[in-house]
Amino acid sequence: MFITITLFIIGFVLLIKGADILVDGSVSVAKRYGISNLVIGLTIVGFGTSAPELIVNLLSSISGNTDLAIGNIIGSNIANVFLILGICAMIYPLTVQKNTVFKEIPLSLLAGFITMILASDILLDGKIGATLNVISRIDGIVLLSFFVIFMYYIFGIAKSSDSNEDADALVPMSPVKSTLYIVLGLAGLVIGGKWIVDGAVVLATMLGISQAVIGLTIVAVGTSLPELATSAVAAWKKQSDIAVGNIVGSNIFNVFWILGLSSLIAPLPLQPDAFVDFAFLLASSLFLFIIMFIGKKHTIEKWQGALFLCIYAAYIASFWFR
Repeated sequence: MFITITLFIIGFVLLIKGADILVDGSVSVAKRYGISNLVIGLTIVGFGTSAPELIVNLLSSISGNTDLAIGNIIGSNIANVFLILGICAMIYPLTVQKNTVFKEIPLSLLAGFITMILASDILLDGKIGATLNVISRIDGIVLLSFFVIFMYYIFGIAKSSDSNEDADALVPMSPVKSTLYIVLGLAGLVIGGKWIVDGAVVLATMLGISQAVIGLTIVAVGTSLPELATSAVAAWKKQSDIAVGNIVGSNIFNVFWILGLSSLIAPLPLQPDAFVDFAFLLASSLFLFIIMFIGKKHTIEKWQGALFLCIYAAYIASFWFR
């Protein structure tokens, strides 16, 4: 038991560090072949920050721990808004671009709403024999289709902005070092992810709680650490666009890309309690949108950041009453 819990903790270190050096190695290879910073940022870095959630979900789906896979995504998205943006706003008030307010935050809300509708089989199809709520492989294809549309939208925005900024900021490593970073990064992701999934199952059994709860709390916060680090540093440097954009983009990635891919590997049945968490997920995006028009327009102020943290604490406390 002690060894399993220790490996569970070490797994987070390997997972996050693995994602970090995988991105570094991949960026170096991309630069060596003349790929632009714009494409690197949209693909390698974007996917890299979501790698922890992706690996944990893929391993959970493959091993049949579907409650953990669903809990990880829902919990990560809730933590991203209420916990991480709350912390970042406490560091420095976050000014949000108009494009993010009226397009990307609503798209994040839409992502959660679509997923909840796709999973409501008993409510929508009960009369024709549906007995289980599940995110099926067909649903996964729908989510991945939305992800393709989202990526097209992101590339369209990026092309209209200055893509030459910091063009020489990234210096390629040697081919040997780049390869080593990629190999070590992938190894860290796979090993760390497996230890997290195995440890989460043991923790759930030991504490007598569901895998979904472990996924919604411990695993979700752990896999969101890259987003926390990125956004907190950005807030400290007063780069609000990066701090907020990283979180909103990550939430859309998590639903359309990771949950879509996970359900394509194995259908994800939902427990009845999952819809309570879906409600919190939708509330997080909706609340974030409403906050944009309270107080200083299009800004998350420090008092609002404190409110976000209180809401997240209340969400975690709600598990005691289920």
